[in-house]
Amino acid sequence: MLLEMSHLNKIYPGNKVAVDDFNLNIDKGEFICFIGTSGSGKTTTMRMINRMLNQTSGTIKINGKDISKMDPVKLRRQIGYVIQNIGLLPHMTIRENITLVPKLLNWSEEKRNKKAEEMIKLVELPVDYLDRYPSELSGGQQQRIGVVRALAADQDVILMDEPFGALDPITREALQDLVKDLQERLGKTFIFVTHDMDEALNLATRIVVMSHGKQVQVDTPENILKNPKNEFVENLIGQERLIHAKPSITTVGQVAINPVSITEDHGIEEALTTMHDKRVDTLLVTDADHKLKGVVDIEQVNDNYKSGKTIGDIMDHKVFYVKKTSLIRDTVDRILKRGFRNVPVISEDGTLVGIVTRATLVDVVYDALWGEEEGEDRDNAAKDSKDDTGELQGEGDVGA
Repeated sequence: MLLEMSHLNKIYPGNKVAVDDFNLNIDKGEFICFIGTSGSGKTTTMRMINRMLNQTSGTIKINGKDISKMDPVKLRRQIGYVIQNIGLLPHMTIRENITLVPKLLNWSEEKRNKKAEEMIKLVELPVDYLDRYPSELSGGQQQRIGVVRALAADQDVILMDEPFGALDPITREALQDLVKDLQERLGKTFIFVTHDMDEALNLATRIVVMSHGKQVQVDTPENILKNPKNEFVENLIGQERLIHAKPSITTVGQVAINPVSITEDHGIEEALTTMHDKRVDTLLVTDADHKLKGVVDIEQVNDNYKSGKTIGDIMDHKVFYVKKTSLIRDTVDRILKRGFRNVPVISEDGTLVGIVTRATLVDVVYDALWGEEEGEDRDNAAKDSKDDTGELQGEGDVGA
């Protein structure tokens, strides 16, 4: 075991508990992400690993050695460390920054220069950048140097404290890919603190979810998504990620159910009969080729009952719809967050193929949260809902 953390506690003056009975074993080559809300103890836990902070109680062992019995300066030279504000020394060249720890470890100048060239090539920057100063590089380039500086002395453990938090999204994503690639190629053990769940899911082999100094859940990204331990973890993951975690259901067309519709040439009396028979107060309206044209509700039918008009004359042409190829997570945003109870689903040529309801999406969310443990009962309930398509459709507006 590379790193063993047993019954760690960190208590500040005034009996403020920052970390409460933390336990974690980490194997060589793992990518561990600590995530949690502000004040959850994730950074405090990580900083105890290199003795930037000393634990109040408990033990941390690296390669079987208790770090509390090691010289903290020598310990830190064995552990790479990358922080959010990069920490490159402005008065030193990039070469000097990269080889700072190797120099402290008494590497020869030739060996240091060779390592500097190797490192800068790893992050795909020109070798002549080695003789530039940090101020001559962009923020993203500086952060790349910060990453490889932590790798330059061949340390087994690399700590990263929200290293990309201040970067723009495009640069951040590129650096995430770089770090993951370097970690896998070099076989290093990374411990990474973040508040960004997407970042943790993308990078980690295991995620440690923390709250109020305690471990809430420790698991693989896949299991965290499919089996969040409690409501706190669910909220941290977010509804859209939970739904997206169910790969078998990705598009609206896969969950659309049969709509209740009428063609625009029908009379108002026929529309009222259909509403009564199907127990709905709203009908989708199509043309003779089943292309979606509009929507009509019970109030429009009532107001025009004796007018002799057709449904096409009184329908609302403004209809909010989604295509059957639309992603579920995009439709969830529109329906669950914007108040739509149901939305018509059309094919690429505008043909009405179904509706997707709030109830249907709740079933998908349920599966994403709780899996198939109660599958049979839920399937029966879903069937009842789908048999009662009209009632679901009539629950709310389909118009935009």
